[in-house]
Amino acid sequence: MKKEFLQPEYLPHHIGIIMDGNGRWAKKRGLPRSAGHKKGANVFGEIARYCRDIGIRYLTVYAFSTENWKRPEGEVRELMSLLKQYLRDTKKYKDENIRLRFLGDRTALDDELRALMLEAEQGSRNNTALTVCMAINYGGRDEIRLAVQQIARKVQSGSLAVDAIDEACIAKHLYTAEIPDPDVIIRPSGEKRSSNFLAWQSAYSEYVFMDILWPDFTTDDLDMALLEYSKRSRRFGGVC
Repeated sequence: MKKEFLQPEYLPHHIGIIMDGNGRWAKKRGLPRSAGHKKGANVFGEIARYCRDIGIRYLTVYAFSTENWKRPEGEVRELMSLLKQYLRDTKKYKDENIRLRFLGDRTALDDELRALMLEAEQGSRNNTALTVCMAINYGGRDEIRLAVQQIARKVQSGSLAVDAIDEACIAKHLYTAEIPDPDVIIRPSGEKRSSNFLAWQSAYSEYVFMDILWPDFTTDDLDMALLEYSKRSRRFGGVC
């Protein structure tokens, strides 16, 4: 029998994960940072399939932030190469019934990566079991900035009235339009901050911080986070 906290009434609809600790995992083992990123990518695949199998509808993972460009050039190059290889491999998993979407500013990415992202989105658009959103060149503040610019252009052109700008209007101009806000955001690695991840969408998300590096993260660790989530009282500013 499925564990009680994995019953549908206790599960979140949308999980966000800040996949943190790849570099430290590699350093502890005397390995190059790229080895940590490769191991972390494998863990991501395992966790995504587990989310699908237990009935999670949306999973958003922080793969590459707008701030990650500050890392050494070689590491950035390795990360981009890893992303490309992952997207090429998604063709092998066409029967996974997982839909892929990408959040972030694609203009800074090279043509090959943008083409692979588009191909993955189009090739998986009819899949229904789980939607995986990968945040690539993503920053929460940058997302809001771009949304505000889009809205301002519409106001300037006369197609949108100032008084029509409400929370729903702003949400429609975010990368996550039509995706529910995350119920819970999980951050392994021992760090306790949001790091500019889903800044608007996480206003009422529950946070679970865990002292484990992402490459060591297992389905048992996800179960622990979901158990913790099931104990939270979500009041959204109200009272019990």
